[in-house]
Amino acid sequence: MELRVRDGRAVLAGEDESGEREVDPHSLPLGADLAEALHEWAKVADAVVRTETPSDGVASALVRRRGKQLAGRIAAVMNASVSYTDPVSGELVSVDAPEAPAKPDQPAPVVVDEEPEPTPWGTGLTVSFITAAIVTVTVVSLSLGLGETSHWLALIANVLVVGGLAPSVWLGRKVPVWRWVSYGVVTGVLVAWFVLILTLL
Repeated sequence: MELRVRDGRAVLAGEDESGEREVDPHSLPLGADLAEALHEWAKVADAVVRTETPSDGVASALVRRRGKQLAGRIAAVMNASVSYTDPVSGELVSVDAPEAPAKPDQPAPVVVDEEPEPTPWGTGLTVSFITAAIVTVTVVSLSLGLGETSHWLALIANVLVVGGLAPSVWLGRKVPVWRWVSYGVVTGVLVAWFVLILTLL
């Protein structure tokens, strides 16, 4: 199929059993809008050719580009290659039908690249230090107080305190805010045990 301009009208030429034949775009299933756009383009192209505008002029370039766009629309509608004869230069250009995009079984997930927030080391370590100090003082005070009565009682109290804190520490180790508290609790218990061992020596 070839898009041409004949006497200010757009025609589509093609081969059939009787030879080459030119038809009006309105006689093809292109849609009224596209057919009208073809005829409007043909009128402008005919006017540009009649005024002998140079082939390198702005008007000629616009006619050439618009014709190629319309040939592409015809190729998409007809799902076939369309040749386009430039009415200004007479150049023949072939426009292929666009390939239908492949339909995936499942849409690809949308990945949004987000920059991770910077780690608040200053605030986090401050929270960890305060938590560690509170836990250290609490565990040492409790252990020393109970140790005066019985060392076994102090040991059992330490096991119960650590056992009670362990689930909370385990769950909070990956939570952005509570992880600093978890670090502080672990540090405080370890420091407290170290202090208690020193008091036994």
